[in-house]
Amino acid sequence: MAGWSSSCLQHIRQQLSRALHTEARTPSSTSRALDLIRSQPNQYVIASIAGKKYLLAPKDLLTVPRLTDVRVGDVLSLSQIHEVGSREYTLRGSPDIPTSHISVEATVVEHTKGKMEHIFKKKRRKGYERTIPHKQTYTRLRIGPIHVRSQEQASLSSS
Repeated sequence: MAGWSSSCLQHIRQQLSRALHTEARTPSSTSRALDLIRSQPNQYVIASIAGKKYLLAPKDLLTVPRLTDVRVGDVLSLSQIHEVGSREYTLRGSPDIPTSHISVEATVVEHTKGKMEHIFKKKRRKGYERTIPHKQTYTRLRIGPIHVRSQEQASLSSS
């Protein structure tokens, strides 16, 4: 190709090579998508904990606002899972993925407090000034393994 530099040709070859290796394959069903995600080495989930969505992977340490009804060592089963995925595949629920298809557990590691914050209150021209110290309470969770069940396991667990 006249007029093309060697670096430009090399870039085009790399792009074509990537396109061939990352060819999009759309799974035919939900069970097939779950099988493809399970076959990948690393998975992630997007789950709701205490009303907020978090992107979670196994062994993550997550800090959430204080959960009052749990103790250190308790194991929580996450029920609101919105999305599960891997490097190449993603499955989104509408709005959630049923717990019969996927399960994620989180262990309560500790209850802790944040840094000291000083809240300053003042009323103009009245001589009223107050400094109120405050520490926000948090709960720390360790995310366990992500179990993506096959169609047979899902039907056995639901019955």
